Amino acid sequence: MAREKKDIQDLSIEDKLRNLYQLQTMLSEIDKIKTLRGELPLEVQDLEDEIEGLTTRIDKMQGDIAQMQDEVNRRKRTMQENMASIERYTQQMDNVRNNREYENLSKEIEYLQLDNQLNEKKIKEVTAAVESRQEEIRRCSDNVTERRADLNIKKSELDEIISETRAEEDKLRERSKSLETTIEPRLLSAFKRIRKNSRNGLGIVYVERDACGGCFNKIPPQRQLDIRMRKKIIVCEYCGRIMIDPELAGVQQTKAVDEKPKRRSRKKADTKKDDAADID
Repeated sequence: MAREKKDIQDLSIEDKLRNLYQLQTMLSEIDKIKTLRGELPLEVQDLEDEIEGLTTRIDKMQGDIAQMQDEVNRRKRTMQENMASIERYTQQMDNVRNNREYENLSKEIEYLQLDNQLNEKKIKEVTAAVESRQEEIRRCSDNVTERRADLNIKKSELDEIISETRAEEDKLRERSKSLETTIEPRLLSAFKRIRKNSRNGLGIVYVERDACGGCFNKIPPQRQLDIRMRKKIIVCEYCGRIMIDPELAGVQQTKAVDEKPKRRSRKKADTKKDDAADID
């Protein structure tokens, strides 16, 4: 392992850049494959999240209904106990010995009747809330059914695309992992960080028309010379991407031919002057 690490450290800057650009090429191909899938992975994830959210909501409402039903049962038991007490107090009123006992029993009966009225009101409110929750559960369940149907369709489409590109993607990933072992860990870590922060996923780019191939800012001639010398790792001062010259990247560039304005010959100019004189 130490020998392998030493060999990686002994690689020239040119070899490091070449390996890094090959890795970038493979990762870009993987990115293209992911692009073919379009928004399907995100749509599948969104549907799964929505179904999970609806399911969690249904579970919570079912828990609320269970608590409400417990409250209704508790209040019904309280009402039954109150009715039994009212009946007992009513019988006792027939055997009272003075007005004070009669008034006390009357107050107890009145209190229990009021408590029953309150319990009846609460039971109606809770029952209405239970029915509302049950209706909401039905709506959520219908939504879950619809979302699951959509999810199955999206998943089948995604699986079909993945199955078509899986072999190629697995091959590229295997080659990229193998190539990563030939790149210095610190350089590889920096490259992955740059790739993660760039929109197009490019961590290393070549000079194109005297500009950075990533951000398209002009590169000074001296810096271009340093890049062509391949003596050190150079990054773009604007976007931070690693720079490589096109020749090392294996890119053939055609330089645009500057079109110089055609100069008019002295003879033709003199002829035009004579023609002008004749007209005068």
